[in-house]
Amino acid sequence: MAETNKKKKAVPTIKVSQWLKDWDQVQFSPTDHRRKPEPHFYIFSLPASEMRSLCGISRRSTSKLQARAADMGIQREHDRERSDEIGRYVEFGYPWSTLSEAKRKTEEFHDLRKPGWLPTSIVINIIPQGEARRGTVLGAGDAVSIEHSAGMAKLILPYEDWSKDWKPDSVPPFEVIDGQHRLWAFGEGADADFELPVVAFYGLDVSWQAYLFWTINIKPKRINPSLAFDLYPLLRGEDWLDRAEGHPVYRETRAQELTEALWSHPSSPWYDRINMLGERQAEGVTQAAWIRSLMATFVKPWQGRGSKIGGLFGSRMSDDNEVLGWSRAQQAAFLIYAWSEFRSAVLDASDEWAQQLSTIAIRDDKVGSKEGVDARFYGQYSLIATDQGVRGFLHVLNDICFYLAPKLDLRSWRPDNSAAASDVNAVALALTSYKKHSSAKTVIAISKALAGFDWRTSSAPDIDAETRRRKLVFRGSSGYKEIRVQLLEHIAKEDSDLGRAALRVQREVA
Repeated sequence: MAETNKKKKAVPTIKVSQWLKDWDQVQFSPTDHRRKPEPHFYIFSLPASEMRSLCGISRRSTSKLQARAADMGIQREHDRERSDEIGRYVEFGYPWSTLSEAKRKTEEFHDLRKPGWLPTSIVINIIPQGEARRGTVLGAGDAVSIEHSAGMAKLILPYEDWSKDWKPDSVPPFEVIDGQHRLWAFGEGADADFELPVVAFYGLDVSWQAYLFWTINIKPKRINPSLAFDLYPLLRGEDWLDRAEGHPVYRETRAQELTEALWSHPSSPWYDRINMLGERQAEGVTQAAWIRSLMATFVKPWQGRGSKIGGLFGSRMSDDNEVLGWSRAQQAAFLIYAWSEFRSAVLDASDEWAQQLSTIAIRDDKVGSKEGVDARFYGQYSLIATDQGVRGFLHVLNDICFYLAPKLDLRSWRPDNSAAASDVNAVALALTSYKKHSSAKTVIAISKALAGFDWRTSSAPDIDAETRRRKLVFRGSSGYKEIRVQLLEHIAKEDSDLGRAALRVQREVA
């Protein structure tokens, strides 16, 4: 080991011991990504450009595999504007950094230039050799080790001399817990003498990393809690946070944001068709009902003891026990796409129920053929336009996609944009991007299969008594469970991969 390290760069570090005996009583759990941490961390400094490469932060012009390797671990979202602002601050401090580009180019404001110090530490985790991130193992040639002797410590880096061309062959050995926007502020040609202070943990499990991020950024009220769940998606599945802060911190807020996106985005089938104010005489399912349905499906943290079906946007995945790191715009785009495909499938359906609802609408309301076909989806006799119908579709879409998530490779969908669900342009870009993803075919298949279900309500005219009795079970709060069960049974009848998936999901939620 000593002979090998002569050819590698060594960085002096300060070892900081922080551990109380009472902490031994904390419930540590490797299976929950909370293995017992080391009783110390380290403090050192490195040039910003060198830190960027060790953290795998590079421009997104790399191949798919390299891009995923560079976004290891926590899948934090990057706000370019924030990094650009920090970059301007570093150049000549405040308030010069807040001036317009035109003003910065004139000599009139040169007296406002100041040093742009960054004394606050970047907080990172050093990944031990042999650990994996997103299925890729950190190789020996990329690993960073720590040597201790006589109360001192040295960080042994994976090269003798750093160069801007250095890249890991496997996994970046550092992962950023806090401070990624400061690192992004430095471009490829960053000044080699500009160093950043670093606080480094070694082998810190990912759940503890999320915990550190929360306590650094949220407890002091530094950033919006809702935004934190996009920056650090793992927080969505943390039981300690759910118990301490209550469900509104993520689930209720996110469900409201997604409901607003479905109501306000021009590409949504529910554009201006959700009763946002809960008015008694207004048409459409109420905003409150949509929020409850999303909280019960896509943003629920878990289904219950013994069940493996959770919320696609709020639960840990079965393949690696981490949550899906989609942004708010991605989540909104996925729902809009799924509902759009379902609407198209319903309007194209030739089943008896669909034909009958169109005929009733044309006959009773004296509308044209287009409005008659729309009645299949939006009409007063269509279950789709009811609280139970909305919940049923969301349940089945979530259940099957959550169950198939590892096969669908949902994490590979990363549109080159990050913004709120209410940002129309961001959602539109994500929507365009998702249509090209391989999992879109599964969403289309689910939509077509569900279009074959009989979506008539019990009050629909011209249906026989037996059918009416079967429809009555969808009324009331018990109707949510019943429609979920019947929809899954309907898809499970298909002799296909989708049918078999629905059958397995049936067993999970039974």
